[in-house]
Amino acid sequence: MLNTIGCRLHPFLQKKLAATAFAASMIIAVPLAAGPAHAADDYPSRPVSLVLAYPPGGAVDFVGRLLARNLESALGQTVIVENRPGGGSVIGTSVVTRAQPDGYTLLLADPALIINPSFMKSVPYDAKKDLVPISTVTVSPLVLVVPGESKLKTLDDLIKEGKSRSSGLNFASAGLGTTPHMAGELLKARTETNLVHVPYKGSGPAMTDLVAGLVDFAFATQPAAVSYIGANRLRGLATTGAERSKRLPDLPTISETVPNFNVQFWTALFAPGGTPQPVLDKLNAAVRKTLETPDVLAALEKAGENPVYMPLDEASAFIAKEEQMWSKVVADGNLKQN
Repeated sequence: MLNTIGCRLHPFLQKKLAATAFAASMIIAVPLAAGPAHAADDYPSRPVSLVLAYPPGGAVDFVGRLLARNLESALGQTVIVENRPGGGSVIGTSVVTRAQPDGYTLLLADPALIINPSFMKSVPYDAKKDLVPISTVTVSPLVLVVPGESKLKTLDDLIKEGKSRSSGLNFASAGLGTTPHMAGELLKARTETNLVHVPYKGSGPAMTDLVAGLVDFAFATQPAAVSYIGANRLRGLATTGAERSKRLPDLPTISETVPNFNVQFWTALFAPGGTPQPVLDKLNAAVRKTLETPDVLAALEKAGENPVYMPLDEASAFIAKEEQMWSKVVADGNLKQN
């Protein structure tokens, strides 16, 4: 009966009801469409979490905590540091890739982020799709170091010794797939030298055994290398950047002996993929402001870290180039996690 009556409504009433329904749908639709933009305009309206995929201590933790403290003034909100170590940075990274893409959960990553997908059997995310680079924060060379009592005085000495010794030279790293590990593999490939990797569970134990002369050499982050070299416990042979380090200008670059050898240890800020563009813009501007702060610059310089800000497009291009380089090193060396 109701359906029959409805079908026989006067044409004028049918048009009236249709217009009313359309207006009601617009009242509902407008807030839904304007919601994300409105949220981006208010960003951030609550505390932001910065995930570090490593335990306290070490380069990423130092940079992350320094960044968090100073982002607070740039963003006008509290920035909470969360250490989520494990799985070669996979656990902490997964926390961010599964987070809402609203700018309230961020990741400070190092090169392991883009090395792991090609080195490990599998990772539970697609770094290219599930994360978006906001900006680099620091970019510094590694330092090739040997024990203070080592007979190796130059990079040429190291290469000659590695080629002449049947067992080769062994080098320590903070673990499989880390930047120091990959730097050693790249040197091995480029110089065709017999170099044997010895992975440790962290940079601390690796440096302890290197100082004791239990391994032949290692690639160390610049902050760690500077302190050990200054105490005459290690000897620096070369740095891995394209240009000589401002902190260690007397050391040659590896590229002076091995053309086009360029390895950088970087930290970069990432947000979940799908984060609104206005939020990314605000975060990028906040990083730039933070890295221009005198106190931050002084702290990074003292630690041996080089602050490097990049606009969003440059940061994306930089990360993509790094991923291409390391995936090729892994493929060429047939390097896979057991």
